[in-house]
Amino acid sequence: MQLPVSFEALVEEVNKFDLYDKLIKQLNKDFLLANINLDFHESILPSSLQLRLHETIYNLIQHKFSDYLNLLYITDVSERQIKTLDGSDTLKLSEEVAFLILKREWQKVWYKNNY
Repeated sequence: MQLPVSFEALVEEVNKFDLYDKLIKQLNKDFLLANINLDFHESILPSSLQLRLHETIYNLIQHKFSDYLNLLYITDVSERQIKTLDGSDTLKLSEEVAFLILKREWQKVWYKNNY
C-alpha cells in the first residue's frame, strides 16, 4: 500500500475505493474511544472534514494536551512520525497531525476492506 502524501491525494484514493463513509466511521469510532466529543456526519465534505479535524487537533494541543496524546495513542499514529514534526508553530503542527491521523485511519480502513 502506497500512502498518500497530501490531503487531496488521500481523498482521491479513498474515493477511488469508495470507502469515504468507512473512513468517517473509523474516525468517529476512534474519537469516541479517546473520549473526545466529536462526531463527523457521513455526508461531510472532505474540505469540511479537514477543517474540523484541524481545528479539533489545534484545540486539543492548546487546551487538553492529555486528550491529544490519548487520541494519538488510540488512532495509533507513529510516535516516530510525530517526533519529526516541527512543534514551533502550533497551527502548522495541528494541520500536519490531522493529516497523519487521517492517513493512519485510511490505512486501517484499507486493510479491513482488503483482508
